[in-house]
Amino acid sequence: MKKHLLIFFFLLGISKLTVAAPIFSSYALEITTAGDTLYCAPQLRSVYCYPPMVFKNKRQEKFYWKTVRDVKKTLPYSKIVGRTLNKANSDLDTIFDPKERKKYLNRLEKEVKRKYEPVVRGMTISQGKMLVKLIDRETDMTAYDLIALYRGKISANFWQFIAKIFRGNLKDEYNGSDKDQIIERVINLVESGQL
Repeated sequence: MKKHLLIFFFLLGISKLTVAAPIFSSYALEITTAGDTLYCAPQLRSVYCYPPMVFKNKRQEKFYWKTVRDVKKTLPYSKIVGRTLNKANSDLDTIFDPKERKKYLNRLEKEVKRKYEPVVRGMTISQGKMLVKLIDRETDMTAYDLIALYRGKISANFWQFIAKIFRGNLKDEYNGSDKDQIIERVINLVESGQL
């Protein structure tokens, strides 16, 4: 009987300890003000529920997994392009002298080339095409329009010619086609950590 009572009180003591301990201790921030305790949980990622992919043939499955690979490789760089473009535009809003604007853009271009040119050169042709589409998705401007805006039409036409040699197109837009719907699905799954 003593044994059972001892176990009972031991379990009762553990349950009180458990109740007194913060519920979200390792995941939350505890804020105490005027005797009140508030638990602030971090923002959770969105979870997307799509029906399972059903492939009609091996070619379709290969296309899907190639799209996943390309999105995973290029999505971070399209985000970088978007952030860099936003920063450049906000900085250019404060620079009024045309010579200073040109110096700023040249300095920014050199910095971007130094950081990212080796990575972009290492991409496959399909990853380059994906990057062009994702840049359009991120900035609402095609890569051709961005080059024309910041470097001029001659430069944009030159790079469009180079892209055409490699079966690419800097004027590719991100729209609602079937291929882009698959890309959007993959982007959502990658960003939420589900893929």
